[in-house]
Amino acid sequence: MDVLRTTEDRFARLPGFDHVPRYAQVPDGTGGELRMAYVEAGPADGSVVLLLHGEPTWSYLYRHVMRVLVGAGMRAIAVDLVGFGRSDKPAQVTDHSYARHVEWVRALAFDVLDLRDVTLVGQDWGGLIGLRLVAENPDRFARVVAANTGLPTGDQSMPEVWWQFRRSVERAESLDIGRMVLGGCAQPMVDDVRAAYDAPFPDEAYKAGPRAMPTLVPTTPDDPATEANRAAWKVLSTWEKPFLVAFSDSDPITGPMASILRQVVPGAKNVDHPVIEGAGHFLQEDAGERLGEAIAAFVTQR
Repeated sequence: MDVLRTTEDRFARLPGFDHVPRYAQVPDGTGGELRMAYVEAGPADGSVVLLLHGEPTWSYLYRHVMRVLVGAGMRAIAVDLVGFGRSDKPAQVTDHSYARHVEWVRALAFDVLDLRDVTLVGQDWGGLIGLRLVAENPDRFARVVAANTGLPTGDQSMPEVWWQFRRSVERAESLDIGRMVLGGCAQPMVDDVRAAYDAPFPDEAYKAGPRAMPTLVPTTPDDPATEANRAAWKVLSTWEKPFLVAFSDSDPITGPMASILRQVVPGAKNVDHPVIEGAGHFLQEDAGERLGEAIAAFVTQR
């Protein structure tokens, strides 16, 4: 596996994100290793909140959320998925698979960091990966926050707006990552923030991860990930631990999943699920502090 690594100078000036990166090695699935990056803040004995981003962002997306969680005394850990942020970037689209991404995050969270009693916060692919981790390692998790995400099996069709996004990624000669993030926001974005989303990707060679992820979403019943996701739904349909559905009011891609999660997961019953107003797909960017407040209230409620 050919692997690229973004140099540190690309991350020299990140507005509002001065966390010192931490690194760990995980098996790459082919006999080698990959370096994964993450940032951590808050007291070591605080409630653990694992923050997983999606396509095409990185842990920078959670900077406002982390500030609120740390202020509430929690230990916030935001991971960069393989292929994103400061994590290593396998150079070929075919190096990426749904199963590999689940295993890479599992290895970091459990084998390396040995996280327990975890609150998962998953948005976009962070939920596709995180909900699998919850279902396959239920003893590690205390509660779940699903934010603009889902767990597709390919048994139902994806919305046309998602297919438009996938086709645009597949056909693009060059991917404008900052523009992709901006397109998923409901609020304006200043130039230096947009540049922070471009920072992990010096050129097109580094973008195999963002190119791969839309093709890995199960869209047919015989997708390689379908059976594992169906099995995860079976576990989630019996999940009694607290489950918060914190979606925005302006995400046409994942919006319909909110009611399904609330209805299917027992732990979502009798929970006050917030709707984050004035926010798009990337609600952490549009309304990170409000999302952080909702997460903190959920974690601390008795």
